[in-house]
Amino acid sequence: MKIGIVCPYSWDVPGGVQFHVRDLAEHLIREGHSVSVLAPADEGTPLPPYVVSAGRAVPVPYNGSVARLNFGFLSAARVRRWVHEGDFEVLHIHEPAAPSLALLTCWTARGPIVATFHTSNPRSRAMIAAYPILQPALEKISARIAVSEYARRTLVEHLGGDAVVIPNGVDVGFFAGAEPKAEWQGGTIGFIGRIDEPRKGLPVLMEALPRILARCPQTRLLVAGRGDEAEAVGRLPEGMRDRVEFLGMISDEDKARLLRSVDVYVAPNTGGESFGIILVEAMSAGAPVLASNLDAFAQVLDGGEAGQLFPNEDAEALAATPVGLLGDAGRREELRRRGSRHVRRFDWSTVGADILAVYETVTAGAGAVAPDDRVGLLGRLGFSRD
Repeated sequence: MKIGIVCPYSWDVPGGVQFHVRDLAEHLIREGHSVSVLAPADEGTPLPPYVVSAGRAVPVPYNGSVARLNFGFLSAARVRRWVHEGDFEVLHIHEPAAPSLALLTCWTARGPIVATFHTSNPRSRAMIAAYPILQPALEKISARIAVSEYARRTLVEHLGGDAVVIPNGVDVGFFAGAEPKAEWQGGTIGFIGRIDEPRKGLPVLMEALPRILARCPQTRLLVAGRGDEAEAVGRLPEGMRDRVEFLGMISDEDKARLLRSVDVYVAPNTGGESFGIILVEAMSAGAPVLASNLDAFAQVLDGGEAGQLFPNEDAEALAATPVGLLGDAGRREELRRRGSRHVRRFDWSTVGADILAVYETVTAGAGAVAPDDRVGLLGRLGFSRD
């Protein structure tokens, strides 16, 4: 099958949607399908052979974060050329409700379109306000996927229609087979995420750290991600700052090794999460998981059976839990076993088959869908030429 996948966010800035698109494309290629991915990318960014650059992206505030998106006249022309030259049997777009390549593809495309909705935002005024603009594009979508029940709920409440829930996928074997790293073992807590994005929760973890160290002084916090390291430890007492080790941006291989090495993986995210791919990766690697009790995280962790939950933004409760886990090898092993069993449902062998079944359904009854000329609309929305 000839499949075109549209990634809305810049390929050179790591994120859950980009990783999902990458892993889906590589899974489909391994299964023998022809796949092309269209994504924003800054000039000079190394790209896999299956990725086509749609040009540089610009930062746009979106869902409590800053997304790097690509949208405008030149982008629309690149989308049209990619769609025409690709002659795809099915187009799979991600986040069509964002002002992105996915929305431009909806307006341009002929033939069956599958859309995946990742965002969970139950009070999105912007999405409600944008509905009249989005509606003509959304009506061209043949099938909708939501990565979680909470992403599905956002879609239903704000945009109408419904979606089948298919979670994000993970190569479970890749994480399970990683080699632990000796220097990352022994009383270690792991955190992976953007340091300077408050909703990822590092400030909550830093607030809890003095209480953790008071009970377990040999504990180390290993932090992987980009951001201002000095600012991140700024509120810690001077004598405790050496207990935090910043690893910077790490490769996928080192991420897997880190998750295989730590005694506890902590996800203190405060909101804006529709799934929680890092939790699945941590469980795949056998790391006992401690996460804030966001709805999406609770669902991924099977209501707390496959990982331990703490009240969102409660630094005191967060501090108490890893102290207990670090001192209880039996409880850590129990969480490892439960997580390893639970995570099998997220493996690409299952998730990829479910997505392919959606493709086959829409292509079996596909009728041509007329392209939509929206150049005038782009102008009215205030987008200038790239």
